[in-house]
Amino acid sequence: MKIDVHGHVSAPESLYAYKANLLAHRGAHGRGSAGVTDDTLRAALTEPSKSFGGSSHMAHLDEAGVDIQIISPRPYQMMHSEQGKLVQWYVEETNDVIARTCRLEPERFRGLAGMPQSMELTPQQWTAELRRCVQEHGFVGALFNPDPYEGSAQPPALGDRFWYPVWEVLCELDVPALIHSAGCRPPARESYSLHFIQEETLAVAALVQSQVLTDFPDLKIVVSHGGGAIPYQRGRFLPGALRQGTTFREQLRKLYYDTCLYSQDSIELLLRAVGVDRCLFGTEKPGTGSMKDPETGRWIDDIHLLIDDIDWLDDGQRKQLFETNARELFRI
Repeated sequence: MKIDVHGHVSAPESLYAYKANLLAHRGAHGRGSAGVTDDTLRAALTEPSKSFGGSSHMAHLDEAGVDIQIISPRPYQMMHSEQGKLVQWYVEETNDVIARTCRLEPERFRGLAGMPQSMELTPQQWTAELRRCVQEHGFVGALFNPDPYEGSAQPPALGDRFWYPVWEVLCELDVPALIHSAGCRPPARESYSLHFIQEETLAVAALVQSQVLTDFPDLKIVVSHGGGAIPYQRGRFLPGALRQGTTFREQLRKLYYDTCLYSQDSIELLLRAVGVDRCLFGTEKPGTGSMKDPETGRWIDDIHLLIDDIDWLDDGQRKQLFETNARELFRI
């Protein structure tokens, strides 16, 4: 059994046309609808796509042996830095597409709710959508963006009390959050892919060095892309942790991390840094890594093969990575 905790919805083009219309009329024409049908949902899952290396979403999962994938909105599409009501309408429409996808393929998909994280709205307003998705649609967690400004301004660090309403609702609903940055507005110093890594690095540092995980001992946080740069740079933070009477590894192990890293040595480093029991199989498949590696002939996002190639993992550890850690954390 393989449970992939880091997937994103493959939606019909009408959803993105809907987004373009919202941005064009700035809400003057009302909320409207994306006009998604079951037929267009099935086509988005099963038809080959150039964006996915000429394969389809379902074919990618079948080829990789992924039994269950947790799907969320495509982060770079979230437009959190736009006008509040536009963000809310679009996120709600996207979550409804995810819910319908899960109903079409109930054995294959679970939903992870996007929140309308416009800074024109309050965190309490963001979490209303999370409540709806968990309570009405059975979603198993939330996608959380640590930078709603999308690079255009400085948000509060995650240790700030500004975010506490989000942590409170996550604990109340007993669902995890997957930390994953969203877009990055131009002009910017980095691409959105680099922005992801930088924001996840900042998120880990802020959470483990703050009171958040003390104030919310039941909070369950998974950090995308292996925790950004933190596992690689963990030695830098060791002296500071020792001065506080702990080790940086103990601090890092208060969080969870996905294996969405596209090289075997990076995955091994993560597993050694935080422990197999704090890592979950994640691929972001199909997505950024859905290209064939000319050296190996494999899909770059065939992370299951990279894990299989780690010779020091035993069968029990592989089962933890591929299944049991996710099953326990997301209550699947």
